Amino acid sequence: MTKVKVGLQPIVSKINLPTVLKTTILPGESHERLFIATQVGEIFYIGDSSVRTFLDIRARILKLGASGGGNDERGLLGLAFHPEFYSNGLFYLHYSAAGTQGPGALSESFKPDPCDPETLNLKWINRENQYDHIDTVEEWILQSNGQPQKRRTLLNLRRPFSNHNGFNSLNFSPETGQLVLTTGDGGSGYDPFNLSQDDLEIAGKIIEIDVGKITNINTPPIVTRFNELPSAIQETLAVMAKGVRNIPGITFQRYYNQYIKYAGNVGQRMVESIFSFIHYKPIPVPQLVQASFMNSEPDKEGFINFGWRAWEGDFPALITRSCSNNTTMNENTIAYYNEAVSLSGSRLQPLTSYFHKDARPDKFEGTAITGVQAYMGNRIPGLTGSVVFTDFARKESQPQVRGVLAYTTVRLNGQQNDFSVIQTDYDFGSQSAYYVNLGTNLNQSSLYLGVYGSRKVTDFNQGTIFEIVP
Repeated sequence: MTKVKVGLQPIVSKINLPTVLKTTILPGESHERLFIATQVGEIFYIGDSSVRTFLDIRARILKLGASGGGNDERGLLGLAFHPEFYSNGLFYLHYSAAGTQGPGALSESFKPDPCDPETLNLKWINRENQYDHIDTVEEWILQSNGQPQKRRTLLNLRRPFSNHNGFNSLNFSPETGQLVLTTGDGGSGYDPFNLSQDDLEIAGKIIEIDVGKITNINTPPIVTRFNELPSAIQETLAVMAKGVRNIPGITFQRYYNQYIKYAGNVGQRMVESIFSFIHYKPIPVPQLVQASFMNSEPDKEGFINFGWRAWEGDFPALITRSCSNNTTMNENTIAYYNEAVSLSGSRLQPLTSYFHKDARPDKFEGTAITGVQAYMGNRIPGLTGSVVFTDFARKESQPQVRGVLAYTTVRLNGQQNDFSVIQTDYDFGSQSAYYVNLGTNLNQSSLYLGVYGSRKVTDFNQGTIFEIVP
């Protein structure tokens, strides 16, 4: 693939860890503003060469980094502006709510043992007491006086663990006009309860929400499964895809009269993947609930399945354990063999993948995919029509950590493709640079990169937002 080199132009610095970067046009204005949402609950925008506060919901966010040494995957996870935001002022938030902490769904860390069926068939029991926190999805409005105000809650989701909640998790589809929510599999590791493959579980899915349907339910119940929702809310939802581990949102690229959908999926221990698809057939949630009630299978023609937990990208999910005859060696075993076999023909294969271990000189050893965006601009000709992605931190960049920019393209024959690292010329000096987010503007002609100097959300004001330039 063509080697591409870009520059990084700083826009704003010394902010908290950014989770969302996107633009919109404020009512009464004529040009786009870059909006920055931080994990701790702030939303800023760039106005007239200054950083202005749009909304501050830090008091609504649970305390972050209290455990895990400052690392945390909760907080303000999603921000999306309605396609008609300029006239109706509606926007949407997804965040982890203050005061909702629980003990977690398991008392200790989970690792499947293919020789112990009990570890392969765990159930999430006592959900009302054994959970980590509650995420909420809300609709807000920018009032005529310029002050945002909450209108209603769309969903309240009980989450089993602190991690894998999705990030950049709210985006509107230009194809359907629906709000798209990406949830993540609920956390821990290896999806212990197989929530991502269970049709009734909200975790591990890509969900379309018809925000135009008014339910008259402003405070939905706290749930984990679709069948626990009132029928009026069920009727606003459809499942677009399942088999998701953890996902940095979804992006849409117009291709003639249709849209290519891209989504990254964070890997478990071996590989990070970018998926793409054009045609899909979402399943309305009432159909899923009815099929379960009737003990039947819903029509899944055209339904997208990323394959997790049995498949990590294009590979069966592996588990490493000591060999029985030689304790100095390790052997890799397929963690969920029967599940991998059953999904081998129905799962979506990734467009491209990159590995956690890769000694090739033109590749890199990745950690976690943190952003995927289509680029349709012409200022960087080598990237026009491609999909750009970011990795949190390349493993070989120690002691000063550096993230990675890379890109790939869709092949017209639908086959998988290679990827190429994008070279940058910015000098971060002695500070670490974790690439935590990737954003774009409305017509996908500009790209924005969020960089943080620490992997801890409790290390404040170490964020810088860059525009990626020729």
